[in-house]
This record gives sequence, C-alpha cells and structure tokens, in this order.
Amino acid sequence: MSRRRAWLFVLVSLLDDFAVLAIIILGLWYFHVAITWFVILIIALIMAAFIFIVHRAIVPGLLRKKAVGAEQMVGLCGTVTESLCPRGLVRIEGETWQAVSAEGTIGVGEEVVVTRITGLSLDVRRKTT
Repeated sequence: MSRRRAWLFVLVSLLDDFAVLAIIILGLWYFHVAITWFVILIIALIMAAFIFIVHRAIVPGLLRKKAVGAEQMVGLCGTVTESLCPRGLVRIEGETWQAVSAEGTIGVGEEVVVTRITGLSLDVRRKTT
C-alpha cells in the first residue's frame, strides 16, 4: 500500500469522528449556544493531534511488508543446533527447523541465513558478516 493510500485510509476512517463533531457544533448553533473562536481553535487542535497520533499508529502497519508464509522465512538468521552435513537442525526465532546446507558441513552454534524453503525444510548458507 502506498503512503498516499494509507493516508486516505486513515482520513476516511476518521470521517465519522468529523461528522459527529460537525453535528455537535451545528446542534449547539441551532440551540443558540455561543461558541467562541477560541473553543473552535482548541477543538481543531485536538482533532489535528488526534489525526496525527492515529496516523503514526496505523500507517506504519499498513505500509509494512506482509509477513506470512514462506516469504517471511527467506532472509531470516538462525543458529545451528544439530550439525548440518548437509542435513541437520537450526533454530530460528524460537522454532527448530530441519535444514539443508548449501555449503557442505556447518557446525553447531554457527549462524546461518535462510535462502529458500523446500516443503518443511529450509535451505541455508553460512551468515557472512
């Protein structure tokens, strides 16, 4: 999602708040309740702050790359828990996975990077610093 589309999404989701505020102000005007410009300015500043906070909370989540499925695993780093020669086990983000080394033997404790997923097995290579 583009940044412009994310902003539009936030503003459209806030339309009901603006509508309620407009109804309240029109209702006060209809019943001849005096509203000073100072009060209108304060309400406008509060709404602007609210929009800013909502934008800062929601838009990063809308712009973030979707992290589901195999695409999430590619590029993650892990640690070898059972030697890869070339098959063994690696631990990535708290989960243990079967892995196949693309570089021959990799010892326990070494860091690896996931290059692709084949079924339920990860293809890995040594992490370069």
